[in-house]
Amino acid sequence: MDNNREQWGSKLGFTLASVGAVIGIGAIWKMPYIAAKTGGGAFFIAFFILTFVIVLPILIGEYIIGRSSKGDAIKAYKVLSPQTHWNWVGKLGVLGSSLVLAIYGIVGGWTLAYIVKVLTGSVSHIDKAQLSLQFSLTTANTAIAITGTGIFILLNILIVSRGVRAGLETVSKIVVPMLFILLIVLTIRGLTLPNALSGLGHFLKPDFSAINSETLLLILGQSFFSLSVGISLMVTYGSYLNHTINIPKTSSIIVLLNFFLSILVALAIFPALLSFGLSPDEGPGILFVVLPSIFNQLPFGTTWFVAFLVMFFVAILSSSFSLLETATAPFINRFKSRPLATWVVGGIIFLVAIPATLSFGIWSDITIFGQTIFGAIDYVTTNIIFPIGALFTAIFVGFKLPRQALFDEFTSSSGLGRKSFMVWLLLLKYIAPIAIILIFLSATGIISF
Repeated sequence: MDNNREQWGSKLGFTLASVGAVIGIGAIWKMPYIAAKTGGGAFFIAFFILTFVIVLPILIGEYIIGRSSKGDAIKAYKVLSPQTHWNWVGKLGVLGSSLVLAIYGIVGGWTLAYIVKVLTGSVSHIDKAQLSLQFSLTTANTAIAITGTGIFILLNILIVSRGVRAGLETVSKIVVPMLFILLIVLTIRGLTLPNALSGLGHFLKPDFSAINSETLLLILGQSFFSLSVGISLMVTYGSYLNHTINIPKTSSIIVLLNFFLSILVALAIFPALLSFGLSPDEGPGILFVVLPSIFNQLPFGTTWFVAFLVMFFVAILSSSFSLLETATAPFINRFKSRPLATWVVGGIIFLVAIPATLSFGIWSDITIFGQTIFGAIDYVTTNIIFPIGALFTAIFVGFKLPRQALFDEFTSSSGLGRKSFMVWLLLLKYIAPIAIILIFLSATGIISF
């Protein structure tokens, strides 16, 4: 156990850093599509319930692993279960964090390129078909794509190399409130569009007929991945916690803020789509094609689109430096220097991102099991690494760690008693693993519902 390990400077800093860590691409360009497909308001009701019943228990478990071990994603398992091979779960998490950051780096680079394009008028006053062509040309441009990716990963390196308090915590205290402010402003603008309120009211009316076993799994998957559970990210963040932090309460606050953010994203995006009679697309199309076509028709559209792109960039930046921290932390002691470890790991991730970047251009004909390089990385992380990591995290905490040690960590500074602890343990040991197995089998096509 590393008793000299860095710690968060405050509960607020830790909470904001954790909220920033779970705000990802999926919340902005995947969530609207899933919500539209799964009954509108019914999606948010199911999302809320499933998150608290299934995902929250594992989130608490990851924080407990980190705090009780005071170790990085790999070392934590060695400390808590010496002379076993459980640290493979942490190694899988480091791999997953690195691959997800490579994807985020590419999308972050696109976003930077689009901010420049909007400010220079390159995507102003053109129709949806031309916007689609413009997006294809941007992603296929090797120089633009690689430069943008490099700049984005460089920003992450500069933040993470400064450490927990000076880097992660300080930046999170700036970018996360900034994100919420931008979202609130964009939400107010969206709700003032013609016919937006009536359309939004119709959409948010729960349609429970759309909820079935297939859509429940889809919603659960979105809930599961929206909190970054399964790649040891929160194990790493938990290792910087002291015992004055109430883990169950703070985890619940993080989940609630994440849910609130999902609502804000819906209120920022859906009124604009509904006002112009458009449907949400899945993937980057909603951000780089559909929304620009709407903003081009609005007064001060350029200003609003730049604000939206900045909001999106801030969201993925706050998520990405937590990923780099998870990937870097195991190597800090080995390199005897946080900055050196950060530059080496960040550089390797940049090199991994290059082939995925080129899969939209000169390497677009290279496929892996029918997927482009970018698509293959996204599929492996989303459908394999995340669920396997979360499943074995739940098993490790629920079945491997001593019950008394778990009880002490769960109740530390929380005021919670044995009944609350037993409910959490039941959800963690049995309900969550069963749900994860169903998601995994469904996502990989082994079973269908």
